[in-house]
Amino acid sequence: MQFKALMIAASVMALTACNLFANDNPAARQAEEWSDAASVSPEALKAAVKDDDVRRFYEARQWTAAWDKDHSAQLTGALAQAKRHALEHIEFLPESAPDDPAAREVALTRAALDYGKALAQGRVDPKSLWPVYTLPQPKADLAAGLNAAVEQGKLGEWLESLAPQTDEYRALSAAYVEQLQHLADSPAISDDGGLIKMGTSDPRVPALVQALQANGYLADKDAKGAKPELYTPAIAAAVKGLQANYGINDDGVVGPETLQVLNTGPADRARQLAVNLERRRWLNRNPPATRIDVNTAGTFLEYWRDGALRDQRRVVVGQPDWETPQLFSPIVQLVANPTWNVPESIEEKELAPKGEAYLAANNIVRKNGRLVQASGPDNSLGLVKFDMDNTHAIYLHDTPAKALFGVNERHRSHGCIRVDDALGFAEMLAGDDGVLPKFQQAEMGGDESFVKLKRQVPVRLLYHTAFLDDGTLRLQTDAYGWDDDLANALHLPKRTKRVLRAKGGDVGP
Repeated sequence: MQFKALMIAASVMALTACNLFANDNPAARQAEEWSDAASVSPEALKAAVKDDDVRRFYEARQWTAAWDKDHSAQLTGALAQAKRHALEHIEFLPESAPDDPAAREVALTRAALDYGKALAQGRVDPKSLWPVYTLPQPKADLAAGLNAAVEQGKLGEWLESLAPQTDEYRALSAAYVEQLQHLADSPAISDDGGLIKMGTSDPRVPALVQALQANGYLADKDAKGAKPELYTPAIAAAVKGLQANYGINDDGVVGPETLQVLNTGPADRARQLAVNLERRRWLNRNPPATRIDVNTAGTFLEYWRDGALRDQRRVVVGQPDWETPQLFSPIVQLVANPTWNVPESIEEKELAPKGEAYLAANNIVRKNGRLVQASGPDNSLGLVKFDMDNTHAIYLHDTPAKALFGVNERHRSHGCIRVDDALGFAEMLAGDDGVLPKFQQAEMGGDESFVKLKRQVPVRLLYHTAFLDDGTLRLQTDAYGWDDDLANALHLPKRTKRVLRAKGGDVGP
């Protein structure tokens, strides 16, 4: 698979390439040898079954064994495909078969159900990792599905159908498999020798070119030059592209932070892709046709209308320690000229030290014991708020800090989502909903005014550090360190947890 632009996730320490991900799951190859259905009686099965879902499977079969030679071979073939889903390192079957035929039969059923669940719903429950996760998760009657697949002789097809059937999932899968093929490759650009600046010659330039080419930033025609060690404008332009994608000052100067990204190897990338495949398995297979998806890792939103992409724009989201949670929450109304009720946490930590003069200068007064900022263009919510129905005080809004939309690293808020050209976006939503005249009238009023939408717009706040962007697969910095949390839960290789350094923003939400 050839990437147009593959952005690699920076890591503090390089992962060794030996057998970190490569595992052909020998237990899967042995599944056929386990089959002994003819010798398993209903009585023995009833005694061996301990799990409710396994019991439901056999009750539907009137307690007849399932795993003859043919069905065991189908399961063997299905488990051999686990690598395509970054699940090959998980032992769905024990390495050695139990001596008892009934125990072997039940172990095969348990393996089929566990693998099916991993594909249909994910291996890890996201709610076990984060206190706030309200995105709808898929449901499946795996026992009934497995029984039907066994009866129809279509076990492999059924298992594969449980995974997401999207172009993005397939691209992530193909990229993961590709990275496994390059585990021995390890770009090594030395950090000795100081900065590399355009127009200078440096012995590290050939390695720099190789790393840029390997990750899709530099075309072959732009890599060629009369002097292999000369840092040309074309190479510098490629470096600037990488820097821009990672929130590094995009000056084209190669320093320690840029080298850290470039020196990320295939094992790190495979780990990140595995994590993102798992995240896709958590999501409902049929999301609302009209919705807003905010990728808080990539700091952009997509507005889908009746199944078609209607709009895409930049956003500013929560900085580290003020992370934007993973929510499913609808926009219920537009608020023109909003006031801002300052959260107690921001009041105590950030506004209290500034003093009364600051509050007065920013039209912040105390009402009923709370600090409230009056409506106006300098209000921290800007001129429009997209009111969302959730208990976490998370919503989309405008901002007077427009300059932040122009920077590469946009994890700068206190958890809410700031939208680029929010007024234009609000008018788009209002127009699509048939309430544009009401909203425009509310805008002109100057005071806080509420315009209820006829049809609520669902919003999904997603954290995807690998995603398709106009057909190009991109990998993004793990700003919150959430990739590491999930990778550890999946028992992927450990590394030193790295989160983005907070750049600092303003007092707004």
